[in-house]
Amino acid sequence: MKNTTLIIVFLALAATSVFAQDNISPQRKMAIDSLALEKVRDLGKYISIIGNKDTPWSEANRVIDRTLELFAEGAMMGVSSLNSNEVKYWGIRTYLERLMALNYDKVNIEWFNIEYISDLEKQPDGRYVGVITIYQRFEGRVGDNLVYVDTTKKDITVYVERKQTQIGGRLIGFWDVLLGDIRVAETMP
Repeated sequence: MKNTTLIIVFLALAATSVFAQDNISPQRKMAIDSLALEKVRDLGKYISIIGNKDTPWSEANRVIDRTLELFAEGAMMGVSSLNSNEVKYWGIRTYLERLMALNYDKVNIEWFNIEYISDLEKQPDGRYVGVITIYQRFEGRVGDNLVYVDTTKKDITVYVERKQTQIGGRLIGFWDVLLGDIRVAETMP
C-alpha cells in the first residue's frame, strides 16, 4: 500500500503543471497503467487474506475495509461455479463477507496472468475506462481433502478520473484509479 501512496503523490505532482489538461500523456498513461495493475494485485492479495480461514476475524474485517477503498461506488463482483451455469453478482462488501464465511476448512485463492486487454478509452463524462483480465484459481478443502477447485477468467473494469486534493495549502490535481465491476468471462476445471 506504501507503493500506491507514492504513485498517487507522483501522479499528483506530475499533474500540477497540466491540471487543466484532460488528456493523458503517454508517460502519465504508463504511470496510471502501473497504478491500476498494482491495485488489481492488491485486490488479489486482499481476497486471499479474507478467504484464508487462518486470518483472524478482526483482521479480515480490517482488510475488507481496505479492499472497499479500491472500488468505485456500486461495483459488483461476479461469482461462478462449475456446479452451475449461473453467474451471480454481489456488491463488493457482500462478496467479501460471503468469502470470509465459506464453509471450507481451508481456502486458497491465487490470481495470475494479470494484464490489460483493452486500452483506456475516454468517456463523455471525462473519465477513462479500461479492462484488466485476471485468472483466479480457487481451492476449497475440508480437512486434507480437496473438495472443490476451479479457475475463473475475470474481467475487471478500471476507471481513471481527475481528482483534487490539498497538499500544503495548494490544490493539486491528479488522476486516480478505481476498480469497477468484476465480470466472469469463463470458468474452467
